[in-house]
Amino acid sequence: MIGLTYFKRFRMEVELGRVLAEPVAPDGYRLIPWRPELLSAHAEAKYHSFRNGIDANVFPCLGENEGCLRLMREISQKEGFLPEATWLAVQDPVAAAPEFCGTIQGIRDRTGMGAIQNLGITPEHRGQGLGRTLMLAALAGFRSVGLRRAYLEVTAQNDSAIRLYRRLGFHKVRTVYKAVEAPSMALR
Repeated sequence: MIGLTYFKRFRMEVELGRVLAEPVAPDGYRLIPWRPELLSAHAEAKYHSFRNGIDANVFPCLGENEGCLRLMREISQKEGFLPEATWLAVQDPVAAAPEFCGTIQGIRDRTGMGAIQNLGITPEHRGQGLGRTLMLAALAGFRSVGLRRAYLEVTAQNDSAIRLYRRLGFHKVRTVYKAVEAPSMALR
């Protein structure tokens, strides 16, 4: 039996006029600005970041490699897509091949606000400061094209992400519920 499951999410916003820290990648990592040929690398980082998390339940495409590739194509083709706010994190170990380990995308919405589409860090690279660095790079990208505010939505159960966003100046402006068709899942 298929039913609806509701996921509680927060819309959080930040003013871009205040001075934010410069995005500095942690040692052993670097950020790569958007280029179309990196689309599949963004999709790979997105898939490995979200596939086993709650957001793959909220947005099933995040739990599939092909779904992440489709999503990246859609985001990069949106009218308001902002390459300036879209970044890829890579670990550059000395003796091994670089590993794509984080991604963020930004768009300008119809109201002229910056919208973070996804911020994802692969599990083995969390806790290094990459989420903060990617978010600061995206926010700087929004400011560079003249935007004054930015927002994102986050699943209410994602405590570590909410803490990060609050430390960066985001505040909750509303609670929304995302309905998802799901087989026999409890109401959340």
